[in-house]
Amino acid sequence: MVEKALDEIKRGSVEIIDSERIENLVKRFYNEGKNFTVKAGFDPTGADLHLGHTVLLQKLKTFQKHGGVVQLLIGDFTASIGDPTGKSETRKVLDRETILENAKTYQEQVFKILDRDKTEIVYNSVWLEALGASGIVALSRLFNVARMLERDDFEKRYKAGQSISISEFLYPLLQGYDSVALKSDIEIGGTDQKFNLLMGRHLQKAYDLPQQAILMMPILEGLDGVQKMSKSLNNYIGITEEPKDIYAKVMSISDELMWRYYEILSDLSLDEIAKMREDVKNGLLHPKKAKERLALELTARFYNEEFANIAKREFDNVFKSNKIPSDIEEFEAQKGIWICRALVDTKLEPSTSQARRDIKQGAVKINQEKISDEKLNLESGDYILQVGKRKFAKLRVK
Repeated sequence: MVEKALDEIKRGSVEIIDSERIENLVKRFYNEGKNFTVKAGFDPTGADLHLGHTVLLQKLKTFQKHGGVVQLLIGDFTASIGDPTGKSETRKVLDRETILENAKTYQEQVFKILDRDKTEIVYNSVWLEALGASGIVALSRLFNVARMLERDDFEKRYKAGQSISISEFLYPLLQGYDSVALKSDIEIGGTDQKFNLLMGRHLQKAYDLPQQAILMMPILEGLDGVQKMSKSLNNYIGITEEPKDIYAKVMSISDELMWRYYEILSDLSLDEIAKMREDVKNGLLHPKKAKERLALELTARFYNEEFANIAKREFDNVFKSNKIPSDIEEFEAQKGIWICRALVDTKLEPSTSQARRDIKQGAVKINQEKISDEKLNLESGDYILQVGKRKFAKLRVK
């Protein structure tokens, strides 16, 4: 049982620091029934979670199965500074009201995955505000500037003569102090968080506490299969999106990326996934069938099986039978509206320049017919606008 638990915990991870500590904690749970704590921090800088965020949540869920009590840390204090990880400039400061509103939505969403009874939600403003100015000065003495500049993003900005604020130096110290305040046994995070995660170990040692083990998960690629999943890059799958949109977006990923999603996000065992992959390779299973199984699983996770099956039927109707979805949004516009403006106003395109590009590439249809004239103006009438295979809108032009 312990070996199986450890295999599940290690699955998909990129790097583990002090794996022996994790093994001992899991063994103690199975032998003595003693729980241990697993910390993961989320700065509420946005309102919605996407599949990229759920990589950590899925791993936390695995720990919960094997004795872990999750310390879900809402970084309401650190969000006001902004994590400098991977940034080429100082992040904008969020106001308190926005941070708290985002934190509220995070809490509503995480329990689509986590066991509420095995989760402690904590806010780092509780101990960081209590730390005060003198405490922060004392904390800053535990790490030097030379070590801080060893961090990749800081080093690049320093050599390029770009500004680095003192508050950004404080960020990893404050995140590390979270592990001190919580006495965390294990902390998990993305590979991009390694510096911050190690800071937790460094500060726990400085405060004469047992050092936390660290488990790092990979950064999930977005729908393009190249860049990190991100709302700003519009390559994400949001966990609060409509079931039909979650299903369709999963079906849009490449066959190769599908296996990565399976390994990192699926509840299927690695043996089951390996068997499926072998069947695809040998021609016993069509890759589309394998992708359908993944799309059903992920859609059902955030809704239920009934909604997932409805989403599949809708997808099959649209993509296999070339039918129009039954519940597309309706809009109105004035006679003579420019097609590119219409595509933006109906939320099918982010900008008129992107609309132009998609028209040139043959990705835009009106009433199921491709168009090529990017200067087209629409006369009075009812239109079904379509961009790509998934995005539809009804437009009544008066």
